[in-house]
Amino acid sequence: MAEKSHQEGHPTKAFGWAARDQSGVLSPFNFSRRATGEKDVAFKVLFCGVCHSDLHMIKNEWGISSYPVVPGHEIVGQVTAVGSKVEKFKVGDKIGVGYMIGSCHSCDSCHDDLENYCPEVILTSGGTYHDGTTTYGGFSDIMIADEHYAVRIPENLPLDGGAPLLCAGITVYSPLRFYGLDKPGMHVGVVGLGGLGHVAVKFAKAMGVKVTVISTSLKKKEEALEHLGAHSFLVSRDPDQMQAAAGTMDGIIDTVSAAHPIFPLIGLLKTQGKLVLVGAPAKPLELPVFPLIMGRKIVGGSSIGGMKETQEMIDFAAKNNITADVEVIPMDYVNTAFERLLKGDVRYRFVIDVGNTLKI
Repeated sequence: MAEKSHQEGHPTKAFGWAARDQSGVLSPFNFSRRATGEKDVAFKVLFCGVCHSDLHMIKNEWGISSYPVVPGHEIVGQVTAVGSKVEKFKVGDKIGVGYMIGSCHSCDSCHDDLENYCPEVILTSGGTYHDGTTTYGGFSDIMIADEHYAVRIPENLPLDGGAPLLCAGITVYSPLRFYGLDKPGMHVGVVGLGGLGHVAVKFAKAMGVKVTVISTSLKKKEEALEHLGAHSFLVSRDPDQMQAAAGTMDGIIDTVSAAHPIFPLIGLLKTQGKLVLVGAPAKPLELPVFPLIMGRKIVGGSSIGGMKETQEMIDFAAKNNITADVEVIPMDYVNTAFERLLKGDVRYRFVIDVGNTLKI
């Protein structure tokens, strides 16, 4: 039986760092978390990853931000209180919250364990909760979450390296599973070796898949092959290499969020191959139809995953010792971290040590 929270029904005082305007500069911020309900879990935030979409939110680059914005949606911590009807967690448990913190519970997507595709999905940071309050993310000391939108973190999964899996990890794990690119012996390409790409290599390898990293230059070759253990490396701007690899891949996970040509990538696919886009370029990409028709090939997309699959991903990661490669930083370094993230100067994910460095 879950332990009851003494805070149930009351708002909770919280402290974090927030952006006040489109400059995106973060500074200390006192606020209140929403009133806790009978199915809610309160937890102390220990680590929170820094994702590129946090950068979009603090600068309002998607036009949906409402200030102040407390970013952060790769959140892990320890349960401090539970509502009277909580069944999944008890005080002291390790817990994780990712990109979403609510949905409608009544649409087809919600019924199919695909809450991430619910038209009324509530974002962990910068969303509007059911009670009308603004959602504040994990750059803060405590979080409140409905237990349905939290995952159990296995004891053997390091919390700092595990935090980015709640966004970056599920973003690549879900398409590998859904598009059937998880069968041992298959050949899968990964485009882009950043926060998403490096965990895509790790998950695909653990599934028994042959992995080729596809990049625009040779500078990440040693990293891909020696450190991450990819089976091969392909320079997309080298016509001879691309020609030699034509028609060899069952699928490709494309993690690049900048505008880039996808015609060369389609050429790498076998007949009935699948190109899955998980990066989000701001401008539309040009889609060549003829090579799709002639090879019965598919261009698809994918966005994070439902709660059931996110728990499955975390358990798979723990079983296979998969974590993100992280640079752990103190809370007061976060503005510098965002400047470095903008320049791609991180290998491969910043993670804030919130529990030890957030000073009131």
